[in-house]
Amino acid sequence: MRSKLLLIALLGCSAVAYGATTFDGTRWWGIVKVLADDRMEGRETGSPGERQAQEYIVEQLKLAGIAAGTAAGYYQPVKLRARDIVEAETNVALVTAGQPKPLTIGEEIVLSARVDLAPMIEAPLVFVGYGLDMPDANYHDFSGLDLKGKIAVYVQSSPARISSALSAHYQSLGVRWKALRAAGAVGILTIPNPSTMDIPWPRIAINRSHPSMYLVGDEFNETADARFYGTYNPAFAEQLFAGTKHTFKELAAIAKDRKSMPHFPLQVSLRAKMKVNVRDIDSNNVVARIPGSDPTLATEYVALSAHIDHIGVGEPINGDRINNGAMDNGSGSALLLEVGRAIAAMPVKPKRSTLLVWVTAEEKGLLGSRYFAAHPTAPISSIVANINTDQFLPIVPLHVLTVYGLAESDLGDRIERLLAGTGIKVRPDPQPLRNVFIRSDQYNFVRKGIPSVMMDVGAEPESADDAVLKKWLAERYHAPSDDINQPVDLATATRFEEITLALTLDVANDPKRPAWKPGSFFRRFATTAH
Repeated sequence: MRSKLLLIALLGCSAVAYGATTFDGTRWWGIVKVLADDRMEGRETGSPGERQAQEYIVEQLKLAGIAAGTAAGYYQPVKLRARDIVEAETNVALVTAGQPKPLTIGEEIVLSARVDLAPMIEAPLVFVGYGLDMPDANYHDFSGLDLKGKIAVYVQSSPARISSALSAHYQSLGVRWKALRAAGAVGILTIPNPSTMDIPWPRIAINRSHPSMYLVGDEFNETADARFYGTYNPAFAEQLFAGTKHTFKELAAIAKDRKSMPHFPLQVSLRAKMKVNVRDIDSNNVVARIPGSDPTLATEYVALSAHIDHIGVGEPINGDRINNGAMDNGSGSALLLEVGRAIAAMPVKPKRSTLLVWVTAEEKGLLGSRYFAAHPTAPISSIVANINTDQFLPIVPLHVLTVYGLAESDLGDRIERLLAGTGIKVRPDPQPLRNVFIRSDQYNFVRKGIPSVMMDVGAEPESADDAVLKKWLAERYHAPSDDINQPVDLATATRFEEITLALTLDVANDPKRPAWKPGSFFRRFATTAH
């Protein structure tokens, strides 16, 4: 009864006018259990398990009477290539005064094949602070440095005086590399900020066996001419700064406080021999469409998205090799299906049409959503908003709703209005240094000028619920323990479904399109994309 009352409070008159379906979380959890079953083998991009999960979604869409979202059906083919690093034939060393010191891959350094790694490279290292070049803020980490033919070393953070939206955009790999390439760099070596690391180093190391992937086609190549990309374990980072006037301990403290960072050449070079195998991968986005009811507004769309892929099978943790991805992102994929069913069941449909998009290869760098944004199944100018759901974690009571992009567009205002009087607090990203707004699929919609948000279950800082959410991130994120044998709060899942449906209907029925705030950094994409 409480859930039904909350839904009516959120939807107002439209709950009656549109015959809104109520939720109880049970069917949502049932879908998650299917998607996170061991038989799906972690839904690695392009794997039989991911294909099986997609087929299940399509089957459910057909049962719900929800139409295909492309001219050819429910599937939008996405062509990818995978790069697998052959570690048995790969070695890396730091070189000082001509003397190499071999590095242990996995312990001291992890390589990434998100760029086209060169078979061999030897290049000097240069510390470039935060590794950012932001003309908008008159901030230039590379100013006065000679980077030609060198590898740029930086700490993952950003200066406090720069807005989180601006710094997040410039920390995306493609934007960062564009500036580094222009400065003459040949590679990247990044050091995680110990104060903001998502997951502990041992799990970063154990997950290195998963293949990197990239989209086929020159239009998608954002890392041209990059020859090296590595991540250095901060526990061993002092050896990078030997012989300089600085220590990593000093630099990490600066990064924690986001103060001004020094920039200087290091006294070591990096030498690497790298073997990479390349293979083609076929995957798909799954796209469905619910036509709107208004003769004019039905040509416009509210796009709901969630990624269906996860990271597949990896090295065992506590004897378990399957990364089931129940919360990441079985939770969002199931929610998308449930909200789509609710809209499809309404006797009077919303005025605007609805696009439901299950994207592939999010875990490989937001590739499926990038492909969809470049080749949308509806005119990009007709998509008025994107509501993305990724790992919303219904594992604590829903007293706080975190909204990524809250202050960037009036979608945030709509959420605050819908939740007024419900007892649920709305807040922005509590950890802006994690750059979540650019790290999930809404960002590819943002880059096309489309107002977008991603919502998540939050908690009061330093509360017991906050501790639960942080513990989940430290222990279950990208680990086999993100499975169906974890505690779930079905009441929270229910409320989250209701909020997502309410926001969708609010946007779909308002003749006025969502708009970027005048002061939003991301507003610029609206003028360049359309």
